[in-house]
Amino acid sequence: MNRRTFITSSSALAALAPFAAQAAEKKKRASAPEAAAPAPFKPSRTTPRANKKGFMFSTFRAPPGQTLSLAQKFQMLKDAGFHGLEIQSGNDQKEVLAARDAAGLEIPSVLMASHWTHPLSDPSPAKREVSVNNLKQALRDAKAYGATSVLLVPAVVNKQTTYAEAHQRSIEEIKKCVPLAEELGVAIALENVWNGFLLSPLEAADYCDSFKSPMVRWHFDVGNVINTGWPEQWAQILGRRIATVHVKEYSRKLRDEQGPRAGFNVELFQGDSDWPAVMAALDQIPYSGWLITEQSWPRDLAPAEYLAHLSQKLDQILVA
Repeated sequence: MNRRTFITSSSALAALAPFAAQAAEKKKRASAPEAAAPAPFKPSRTTPRANKKGFMFSTFRAPPGQTLSLAQKFQMLKDAGFHGLEIQSGNDQKEVLAARDAAGLEIPSVLMASHWTHPLSDPSPAKREVSVNNLKQALRDAKAYGATSVLLVPAVVNKQTTYAEAHQRSIEEIKKCVPLAEELGVAIALENVWNGFLLSPLEAADYCDSFKSPMVRWHFDVGNVINTGWPEQWAQILGRRIATVHVKEYSRKLRDEQGPRAGFNVELFQGDSDWPAVMAALDQIPYSGWLITEQSWPRDLAPAEYLAHLSQKLDQILVA
């Protein structure tokens, strides 16, 4: 082979190399066995934990074309086996209390209504003032309902609000509400969410401790951690700061295939939450409080059917 023929042949082989590699990869995938189905659930305990089962009420979906009263929705939760619910602040207190008592449910947690639209870290003092007033109202609602905590997203970091500004402003504004929380005996429970703030459990613990008050604690969301970490590690570090737990699933596989938010579109025990490890970490605290579900609601399931299904999943977590 002369020099010109060698160069020509080598160039052709180099050009074909990527296609050959792709063909080899396709062949490899075609011959590989399909991913194994999730293993059947195996309880590790014979006696369920004492944690009560709760439901995040803002995730409730009435059947298309139907209107259900608050009392009817509460009764459906009771019939499905839930012990209580987390409700948003700003509702009519008398209506909520009547529905709660009629169904025989508890309300352990109140969700602060405006922490996304009017974050405590907002550049606008007027918006921050609205949120402070709403947090105080949420604390009063919680006291009226017998709740022990208010869920609060403490700050939002974005293009307009730097991390340092979010840290400083949120601390200043939350401190305005701590005296009322202490007076009422209702904890301000800070939640880990996708808000670009308090991204590690060590930082979260330090932030929580900076208020030097037993009424500033943590609302731990299991599913929200999985995109960047491991929930059992968060539970171990947050420890007794945890006031309430959100039970939520997340799939890294769906995230990688369809985008970050898609990771939440998965049933309990079908994602990447290691529930035995999570519950073991909570046992070590020890945490005996509420487990409140915040799952995506399948559109093809009627409320009674889905609530019963979700309640059964919580029963499994109690023996995981």
